[in-house]
Formats: sequence, C-alpha cells, structure tokens
Amino acid sequence: MSNPPALAGIKVADFSHFIAGPMASMILSDMGAEVIKIEKIDGGDDFRRLGPIAKPQEGPSREGAPYLWTNRNKKGIALDLRKPEGQAIARDIVARSDILLENFSAGVMARFGLDYDTLSADQPRLIYCAVSAYGRSGVLSDRLGFDPITQAESGFMSLNGEPGGVGMRAGPSIMDMSTAMMASNAMLGALFARERTGRGQYLECALFDQAVTMTGFHAMNYLVSGQEPQRFGNDSRDTVPTAAFQTADGPIYIACANDRTWQRLAEQVLDRPDLAADYASTASRIRDRDRILALVQDILRTRPRAAWLEPMRKAGVPAGAINTVKEAFDGPDIAERGLVSRIPHPTLGTVPNIALPIRMAGTPLVPPVAAPTLGQHSVTVLRDTLGYDQARIDALIAEGVVA
Repeated sequence: MSNPPALAGIKVADFSHFIAGPMASMILSDMGAEVIKIEKIDGGDDFRRLGPIAKPQEGPSREGAPYLWTNRNKKGIALDLRKPEGQAIARDIVARSDILLENFSAGVMARFGLDYDTLSADQPRLIYCAVSAYGRSGVLSDRLGFDPITQAESGFMSLNGEPGGVGMRAGPSIMDMSTAMMASNAMLGALFARERTGRGQYLECALFDQAVTMTGFHAMNYLVSGQEPQRFGNDSRDTVPTAAFQTADGPIYIACANDRTWQRLAEQVLDRPDLAADYASTASRIRDRDRILALVQDILRTRPRAAWLEPMRKAGVPAGAINTVKEAFDGPDIAERGLVSRIPHPTLGTVPNIALPIRMAGTPLVPPVAAPTLGQHSVTVLRDTLGYDQARIDALIAEGVVA
C-alpha cells in the first residue's frame, strides 16, 4: 500500500500570477497540497492570454500554453476582490489554509485586508510567502520589475554571450523559475519549522536577490579577487576543451572537466594519443587553448555527430548534441525519462504536460490534472471548502462577486 503524497492535507491560498508564484505553488500541488488559485474576476491571471493559445473543443475558454504550464493540480476560483464580499470569501479561504502565496505589487494585499500583519493576528500558524521583484521593504520595493530586468541589473546578463559582444539574457525565464524553486523551498522549510514551534512566519523571495544568487561563483570570484568576470560564450575559462563544436551535420557540446576526461577523448575518440601526451595537464591546455580548440574542431568536422557521440559515451566523455527544442522533445531521451504526457482538459480535450523533475519513491507525486479554467471550481470551493449554502452561492454569482 503506497503512502499518501508528502503534502497531503496541506492547503494553500494562491493569489499569485504569471510564473514565479504559480510555479512555486505548482511544486507544492504536485507534492499533494490542495492549492486554491484565486484569480481576478475580469479575465483572471493575465498569463492565460499569453500565446500560443490552445483552442477549445467546447465552451468559451481559451488557454495560453504558458498558463497551462505553471498551474496544474490546482482548484480555481474567480473573485472580485474590489468588493467587500469578495474580500470576505478570500479571507475565508485563507482561514482554512496553511500557506498564503502572493506576488502582487507592494500594498495591494494590505488594501484588501490580506496582508500578513492583519491575517497573522488571528491566524498565527499561517505561513505567508510574498514574491516580488525587489522585496517588500526598502527604497527598491515600489519598483516594478521582470525577469530580464533583474538579469540585467544583477550582472547575470553580463556573463552571457560572446566575448566582445553585448551581454545576453537567458532565453527561458530563468529568474522567475529559480525564484519559484526558492519560494517552494522556503515554504517547505516554514512548514517543517511550524511543526517544531507551532507558529507560521512571513517569507519573502525577490527576483533581484535570486538573480544575484544566480551569478554563481563568478560573483564570489569578483569579491575575492576584485577582477571583473568576463564573458566566455560557449567556451570555459577553467577547462579545455569545454566548448561547442561543429560536426559534419550539427553542433555538439563537450565538457572535458579534468585531465582524465581529456586523455579518454584524445586517445579513445579522436585517435590522437600525441595530443594526450603533449597536453597532459589542464594548465598546458589552457595555455594553448586556441590551438587545442582548433585541432579538435578540425577533427570533429569530418564525421556526423552521431558517429562521435556514441564513442564519447562509451569512453566516458561528457558530450551531447546541441538540440533545438523540437529535436529534444521529438528525440528519445525525454521519452525515456517519461517527462512528457497528455492529460485531460475540460474544454480542450487533452493538453500536453511536462512532469516535475522530482522522483519520490516513498511519497509519490500526485497524477497531473490540467490547470483550471477561469472559475472552474468556484462553486466547489464555496460549497465544499467554505460550507456556503446554495442560496448564498447563487447570490454571490448574481451579484458578480464570483465567476
């Protein structure tokens, strides 16, 4: 008999939108938490309308692929928080929740009476997680910010791109996603702490802070040495050859992180034992970096990448094809890991699903359920979670408090 999911019984009131907040709550929902997504009544999460749009088989709902990506395994209710009745419903949901998650602009939750100070006075066990661009206090707190802006300001963008060029943003919204991971870690830590102390707490995660963290050891190198980190593109300043190379039919990436890997590459794959002997140390390869990279490149151009990657795998040389997204998702590796499936959707028939990269043997993740349509579970939440009778529910809908 299998155990229940890790977070079974935990309830989350999710006021968040776009990526960082919704992905954080989705991680909790995948682990079994009951997440109620609370959206504005006039259109809901703006992320719903970011294309490409999945076309419905029935009904008016049209869902954007990005929204579907970050909101599975949640119940959805649409409220007009501008109305006192809508605020009262939101407080009723929070009163039955272990965690509140929000990523509104500064001051919005306080305007609705949903700030931590107000709620925690009557609900000391509440864990309140605020996600923002620059934090909730200090001179930066009133600024609006988005993922690429924090990439730019933190120095992260300056580390990406080719030497001599302009710093480049990462393609995916890496600061939103990594902030979501940090926020989910914080909420899990707060749940564990509550078991010991009996009290909840206020949590804060800011995209800018996360962007600074994501500069990695390059920031520490600067703080220790005072030397400005430089862009190195697909190359590595520390190991050679660690770089992208062209083969006869497409690019690959090789990472020779130590001398042993270089020996295996030169002797067993490239059939150049002389290079293994002449450049046995990392220091010697760094000194003649340009020559080494040019020699390896000339050899790799002579055969298609499949002819190189298989012997590299057998020899223990870390290498892989530089795939397009289509190549990656149409290829065998993602299927082998079981990362993509299709799941039912109430109006779209089925939608694609990308699994969370977590395997939990003792408390498995819950089976995926598609992101809710706008207000899909409004009646269910009002009736089953909050205990409202049908007459009250009908009145709230008629008055435009609930969609």
